[in-house]
Amino acid sequence: MSKDFARRNAGPNRRASSSKGKQAPAWVWFIIGAICGAFAMALVFTFHKPQPEAPAEEQKPAANESKTPKPRFDFYKLLQESEQIVPATETMGDAEKSAARPESNIEYILQVGSFPNQAEADKLRAQLILLNLDAHIESVEIHKGEVWHRVVVGPFDSQEKLATARSSLVSNQYTALVLKRAKGGKK
Repeated sequence: MSKDFARRNAGPNRRASSSKGKQAPAWVWFIIGAICGAFAMALVFTFHKPQPEAPAEEQKPAANESKTPKPRFDFYKLLQESEQIVPATETMGDAEKSAARPESNIEYILQVGSFPNQAEADKLRAQLILLNLDAHIESVEIHKGEVWHRVVVGPFDSQEKLATARSSLVSNQYTALVLKRAKGGKK
């Protein structure tokens, strides 16, 4: 009495596979849902017309309101409260005294440009002379015989004169590099 187990197991599998064939794929349901949603939105926009807003009545500011907006942060108030007042009777230390005195062996210059071509350096020098600045060209040899031509303004004995020349350059859209060197340096 032998039993045929192959036939017995094949029966339920056929039924399960036949019921799956009747279902619609997921992408069909997605497209149907998108079409239904678009149709519903079209109906909403067709029948719902936005009402024009009535012009808002101008409200006059109350007399007790201040015209300056209230600060969002409290650090403005905190900074004012933490202010420290230094008495004028304190004496300066030795390092501060030496910094306050003008150093006699230091001069300041402004380097406005550096070019490998002499003609470009001359062009910039001419523009600076037209601005009434004391401009000149310093030729410097870099490694292996490469020569660069620096366009410098100065020298200045004090930082006040330097600041005046620098502000003149900035107002005419020139950028300058401030250099500090010993007096009698390269000119």
